[in-house]
Amino acid sequence: MTASNPIRIAQIDHVVLRAKNINSMVAFYRDVLGCKLVKHNEPLGLYHLKAGSSLIDLVDMKGKLGPAKGKAPGKERHNLDHFALRVKEFDNRALRRYLRAHGVTLGETAVRFGAKGDGKSLYFEDPEGNGVEIKGPTAP
Repeated sequence: MTASNPIRIAQIDHVVLRAKNINSMVAFYRDVLGCKLVKHNEPLGLYHLKAGSSLIDLVDMKGKLGPAKGKAPGKERHNLDHFALRVKEFDNRALRRYLRAHGVTLGETAVRFGAKGDGKSLYFEDPEGNGVEIKGPTAP
């Protein structure tokens, strides 16, 4: 028997894309698609662009985070770093207990920036190695 499911998804919070040419990617999402640059985390090489009520995050392959997931994106390499699902409530203990009961290897719980601001989040991978983040409500 497993614990009751504490995951109540509200919406996709953000998608993270890795970029070989960060300037052209920021310009495309900002100038062509109309996303607004709302934050630049310079030490990490991370650009947050508002897309409706969600975010598209761009990771500069020349920045600190860029090479962490392997070589630059291309036809034979994945571009998606992870996607984030915003939940209505973030009960860290319940989430960790539930996911561990389903054989999920969990990363660190930390406060991270998302479409609604800073809030607790938890990283893990799906069965095929795709990055998933459970993103909690904005911290008060």
